[in-house]
Amino acid sequence: MKKFLLPVLVGSISLALSSTSFAAHHEEGKKVVMNNLSTGESIGSVMVQDYDDDGVVFTPNLSGLTPGIHGFHIHQNGDCSSAIKDGKNVLGGAAGGHFDPEETDKHSVPWSEKGHEGDLPTLYVDENGKATQPVFAPELELEDIEGRAIMIHAGGDNHSDSPKALGGGGERIACGVIAE
Repeated sequence: MKKFLLPVLVGSISLALSSTSFAAHHEEGKKVVMNNLSTGESIGSVMVQDYDDDGVVFTPNLSGLTPGIHGFHIHQNGDCSSAIKDGKNVLGGAAGGHFDPEETDKHSVPWSEKGHEGDLPTLYVDENGKATQPVFAPELELEDIEGRAIMIHAGGDNHSDSPKALGGGGERIACGVIAE
């Protein structure tokens, strides 16, 4: 039950970042164009901004996604192209794995220092296929993720390596690169 409640709690905190309070605390950010990895077409953008010295806020303006929750991560490389892995073509595979500068090799919750720094709260997509709710990652700073990829996965994310590795999010469906 706790594993389910923690992502919900972070999501609730993210929803609480109203435009009024956020506007008073944000710094300049980066607008990241996100593209569908199957078609190459834009699905919108994500604004990435430092929030005081407390972390990074990701504010999506996306459409055309499957309703529900999706794995949402910062990946190591700033390259959204396909790559061959284990003899198979992987969409967005050139982005590499989750951003993990401390080499923890663990998928974890966004507020922990014991897992990938690129683990973000799940992305919520409404019944119309739109994602507009901000998510907050307290362990990041914008300068550390510039030049890296933002990835959206087909399925949700339980912020654990069990029962499936990397939260069980599945295939990569959309990607964009945070400009340096």
